[in-house]
Amino acid sequence: MKKSLFSLAALVLAGFTANAQEVKYEEYDLDNGMHVILHQDNSAPVVTTSVMYHVGAKDENPERTGFAHFFEHLLFEGTENIPRGDWFKIVSSNGGSNNANTTDDRTYYYEVFPSNQVELGLWMESERLMHPVINQIGVDTQNEVVKEEKRLRVDNSPYGKFFENVKKHMFKKHPYRWTTIGEMEHLDAATLEEFQAFNKKFYVPNNAVLVVAGDIDVPQVKKMINDYFGPIPRGEEITRNFPKEDPITEQINAKAYDANIQIPAVVAAYRTPSMKDRDAYVLDMLSTYLSSGKSSVLYKKLVDEKKMALQVGAFNNSQEDYGTYILFGLPLGDVKLSDLIKEIDEEIVKVQNELISERDYQKLQNQFENQFVNSNSSISGIANSLARYYMLYGDTDLINSEIEIYRSITREEMQEVARKYLNPNQRLVLEYLPEEKDNK
Repeated sequence: MKKSLFSLAALVLAGFTANAQEVKYEEYDLDNGMHVILHQDNSAPVVTTSVMYHVGAKDENPERTGFAHFFEHLLFEGTENIPRGDWFKIVSSNGGSNNANTTDDRTYYYEVFPSNQVELGLWMESERLMHPVINQIGVDTQNEVVKEEKRLRVDNSPYGKFFENVKKHMFKKHPYRWTTIGEMEHLDAATLEEFQAFNKKFYVPNNAVLVVAGDIDVPQVKKMINDYFGPIPRGEEITRNFPKEDPITEQINAKAYDANIQIPAVVAAYRTPSMKDRDAYVLDMLSTYLSSGKSSVLYKKLVDEKKMALQVGAFNNSQEDYGTYILFGLPLGDVKLSDLIKEIDEEIVKVQNELISERDYQKLQNQFENQFVNSNSSISGIANSLARYYMLYGDTDLINSEIEIYRSITREEMQEVARKYLNPNQRLVLEYLPEEKDNK
């Protein structure tokens, strides 16, 4: 009876997602190369206006890291028609909210307004693109802001340099090897002219996608977009030809030290393919199987049953050019890091040699169905997904069809992908240790 109810619940959820989750949208290009995506949903009087630029940390000069993240802050400073310091005042006084974020691959800005302020959002984003004021006072101000962010989130945060140390060992040629926040000495050394040149190169309409989603009148919004964004001149074409990484053929052993921790950690990291590769989706399922929730394989074994770990996990960090698959553990008591990695490896070997159970497979499918529903449950989430799927995957309709990829993944495929990528000779093993006086 339990099995029947389990299967029935899965069928109901699948039916719900198939019928209720289709996101309708319209997309087109302006003459200047800006891609536009519109999604109309009149169920609530709100609208999200967002612009995603195809510029991230990987587009930086190795001697000027942190530029893309710096611009995430700098382009809120003001424009020719928005006085310095007024951006956030304008947004909040009109009932809105806004934010931005940067990754190695892209930068994303967005505003959420009551729908009667859709024109304001469009004007502000067109101002950011067409008339930014990049001067020394803005650069100096944001330099201090970024330094404080780095102190808070990285330098003084427990395990704050964990991913930084993984990246520098996993990537020797590709620009994923440095951090998104960058090196402060690079920002200090940069001239105003360098910041202005970075803006001129990357913050252009033909390197951006504009998304307007929510309670909109499509013909009216199209006219506004043409009026505000149409006159912005096209930028020079951007070509990317990043060096390819050599395969990892033997285990890399490394250590890193952190003055902010008392409990060490051990990391096993594997270089994996682009987020666009089908194998990346399979690795998503493998990481969920291994460590999503207290009933997952690694948690049950190492935290609940053997009491060897305070925390253990697996996650697939998929990016546009490469991915990094990470397994990690924090030992409990006097447990050795080598013993922890040995126990984790045992579970990887099981996945490589045995099919996961039908019940676990169905549980995974249900989890991904649920994630799919949640990802499209808000207008802001839909706007972000539309921009991301267009820019980084080259397929906007993945917002509707990506779940079919997960549904089509088999247990046999999970086994094959584990065998292909998760081998000791293809990885970094990093011991992340409390800093002692001798290591300072």
